[in-house]
Amino acid sequence: MEPVTSYNRIELLQVADAVAREKVIDRDVVLMAMEDAIQKAARSRYGMENDIHAEIDRKSGEIRLARYLQVVDKVENDAVEIGLIEAQRRNPDAQIGDTISESLPPIDFGRIAAQTAKQVIVQKVREAERERQYEEYKDRIGEIVNGLVKRVEYGNVTIDLGRAEAIIRRDELLPRETFRQGDRVRAYIYDVRREPRGPQIFLSRSHPQFMAKLFAQEVPEIYDGTVLIKGCAREAGERTKIAVISRDRDVDSVGACVGMKGMRVQSIIRELRGEKIDIIEFSEDPVVFATHALSPAKITRVTVLSGLDKHMEVIVDDSQLSLAIGKKGQNVRLASKLLGWRIDIKSEEEKRQEVESAMAALTIPGAPVSVLMDHGLSEPVLEKLLSAGIPTVEKLTAVTQEDLDNAGITMEMVEGIQAAVNSYYGQFETQTAEPAAYEEEPVSAEVAEAEVGQEAETAEQTEVVEQLKVAEQTEIADEAAGADPGEVVEAVATAATTNETKESGTIESAD
Repeated sequence: MEPVTSYNRIELLQVADAVAREKVIDRDVVLMAMEDAIQKAARSRYGMENDIHAEIDRKSGEIRLARYLQVVDKVENDAVEIGLIEAQRRNPDAQIGDTISESLPPIDFGRIAAQTAKQVIVQKVREAERERQYEEYKDRIGEIVNGLVKRVEYGNVTIDLGRAEAIIRRDELLPRETFRQGDRVRAYIYDVRREPRGPQIFLSRSHPQFMAKLFAQEVPEIYDGTVLIKGCAREAGERTKIAVISRDRDVDSVGACVGMKGMRVQSIIRELRGEKIDIIEFSEDPVVFATHALSPAKITRVTVLSGLDKHMEVIVDDSQLSLAIGKKGQNVRLASKLLGWRIDIKSEEEKRQEVESAMAALTIPGAPVSVLMDHGLSEPVLEKLLSAGIPTVEKLTAVTQEDLDNAGITMEMVEGIQAAVNSYYGQFETQTAEPAAYEEEPVSAEVAEAEVGQEAETAEQTEVVEQLKVAEQTEIADEAAGADPGEVVEAVATAATTNETKESGTIESAD
């Protein structure tokens, strides 16, 4: 390679400018890479043990080589050290420990040196480009980016973002989702790592925040902060529950996300290959929030079992149980993720059986053996019975002689136990009473009063009948005073017949 002339000095700067623009890195970074390459070539020329530095003038492109020597009292390695006397000849102010530079003539780059310099430049530029990519994308975690599919390898998709490459791993894709080279992809940046082979930008289409960011892009109310996304629980490709709340009472948070005729949410569903989306209203009250989160099921009641452990119980009607649980438990699982609470979901019938079982468990199966102390059992014997595993009086019936021997209970103790048991059960025995003599059942005041009233009513009716008889007979007698005897006889007969009929009817009515 020919020595650097004024012509190729200018060309050197032009190359540095072109590389800086292409790789989107600083021009000084490219020139520093060139200096490292020239420095390495000079060391190969003068010896690797020499401390040689190269410098490129940023304006003229002139290359200057210099060897650095340390001033010492006694020289042991003349490649990097120089004596004090010699150093003071070159610089009268030199002192021990100082460093002086010695200019070197320009070198001719051979084929191997030029190739080495090229490799160094390429390596340095690549490192600078990787550092630039990392610094650019490390602050973009949480954003959605668009790119083109560059290649697909073993299910992993490499995306060309223009100034960097990213990767979507197989487990970050939607189920049954496939891409081909050249397809346009929209994904969520969830991680950026600095690695030896360069920064790794990881994208995801199954991340819950990908759904939230899509809503932020599609719904202006979320973008400007009127509607807030308070939580998102997702099973990629299947179903998502997203909780929203409005900061403006005049704005319906759920309606804003759905859009007119569902246009906003439908565009997101198309992007996610038909994934189902439940948009629910957020509430600070966990009971109300749980009721919303378990939609479309209708909740009967919600009970907070432990606020500290975030554990609640949800009761639904028997017909709503399968809807509340969802396919393979998906609905209640997503609701639990969204709330951050553990949810136990039960039907009315299951809860009823559980309560009945709990009540049955509270029933004491037998009286404790300690009650025998009130019937003469001594405390040492009681302790022996308890140590033998006999907690109740009823269990004494199943005790064998071997159990008593193992517990150290003697025959005298057994007699005392029998006496105490007999006394205990004796208190529940009742004496059979003699049958009482038959007594006429006393009549209550109300019944007696009713009977008296009935008798009075009957007597009154009889008296009225007698008065009618007298009145009619008197009337007949008055009329007969001036009448014909035959007519009188006939009238009396008729009246008698009439009275007899009336009397009979009145008596029947009274009866």
